[in-house]
Amino acid sequence: MKEIYEKLLADIPDYTTFYTLEELDAHSRALAAAYPEICECFSFGKTVEGRPLQCLKVGNGAHVGLMFCCPHPNEPIGTMMIEYLSERLCADEELRESLDYTWYFVKAWDADGLKRNEAWLKGPYTVTNYSRNFFRPASFKQVDWTFPIDYKNMHFHDVLPETQAMMDLIDRIRPEFIYSLHNSGFGGVYWYMSEGFPELYPLMHEAAEKGGIPLHLGEPELPSVPVLAPAIFQLNSMKDFYDFVEKYMPGVDPAAMINFGTSSSEYARDLCGSFTLLTELPYFYSAMVGDQSLSDLRRRDAVLASMDWEQEANRELREILAVSEAFLDPEDPYLLAVKDFSVDDGNAAQRALIEQDPEYDRLATRAEVFDSQHGKRFYKLLQYGMLVRANEDELARMEAAGEKDETKRAALTQAFRLAEAAHRAFAADLEEHLCYQATPIRKLVRVQLACGLLVAERLKG
Repeated sequence: MKEIYEKLLADIPDYTTFYTLEELDAHSRALAAAYPEICECFSFGKTVEGRPLQCLKVGNGAHVGLMFCCPHPNEPIGTMMIEYLSERLCADEELRESLDYTWYFVKAWDADGLKRNEAWLKGPYTVTNYSRNFFRPASFKQVDWTFPIDYKNMHFHDVLPETQAMMDLIDRIRPEFIYSLHNSGFGGVYWYMSEGFPELYPLMHEAAEKGGIPLHLGEPELPSVPVLAPAIFQLNSMKDFYDFVEKYMPGVDPAAMINFGTSSSEYARDLCGSFTLLTELPYFYSAMVGDQSLSDLRRRDAVLASMDWEQEANRELREILAVSEAFLDPEDPYLLAVKDFSVDDGNAAQRALIEQDPEYDRLATRAEVFDSQHGKRFYKLLQYGMLVRANEDELARMEAAGEKDETKRAALTQAFRLAEAAHRAFAADLEEHLCYQATPIRKLVRVQLACGLLVAERLKG
């Protein structure tokens, strides 16, 4: 890596908290005012709730790059990386010339959702606090999964305003490089790429090692995702997912199961050949995520046991939800999310692959067992937190409006207490068994930025 990039990585501040939406927007406006010849801050659309979507344009290089944060609003690591990178690009002409990009930075694509995560952004950074104040929208309400698509029997055109705004921006700037700034909650570092790029794989691993964050060597998010290298995966398109369901669930129409659209990666690739990178980094990690010693469990048994447990957790979520669902706004974002994430429809295709793939015959590594037994449960805990918030928010609205419906209040209170007790017990168990540490923000920014620089440089060639 060039010396100027090494210095850039070495100078990252020791951030102690994440910024709020208001702080991010204010910093963008201040940066554009300080460097008007280099930086422009402009609105490129509005959110569902009417908030302006801001974009920073920095530099005038020969290549075009687009970085957007909070495609999932619970994933703000990229906001801090862009805060730092945009400031350094404006202040350092040599850095701008070395990269030779015109950059477009969106700090908060799902701005509405980021607001709903603000209660945990300043800490404390614990699994309990994060999950209790977590929000992530249902699949069909996610800004990066509601791009239009027509494929076989699937026709999705319910495009969100935020998605339409990003489509218009991509149409206009036609980026060569898209850095989709996602991050995970628990585990280690892993990557998605829109196409194979073998020369990058060892460099990505090296960036993680230098940043002091272990690789995620447990189970992939979905068993259908192609593995390019350890902790590096092919970014599947919606067409790939449709074909996967079609193959492993014969007789089932995939279009009847899939309630969302395609992503910015597939849209931009088809439009102008953009290369998309995701660097998934964890707020919380454990040394167990990289343990490659063998366990005494077959990988198939460990994964299927985890899926069985998840079905039971989904059943409990639905039972608690049934206590008060009739009194909740059917468009409540927490309600929609819990209902969407507690269905088991997609499990049949995944189970079929796991049963048939000989790769699952071998003994599981301890990292894979840990991920199946504890890592996957971390993500289910987040849905319990949203179930608490669905009832909590409706009770707060009743109080603010002076609503006197005691039947409604009793149902909401009962569901709130059931959900809160389940969340509290579940969180306490994970606090005991995850053996985790909170990852310093500076480390997260360093690895994410290093990987972006590696790709940006090589795409120029």
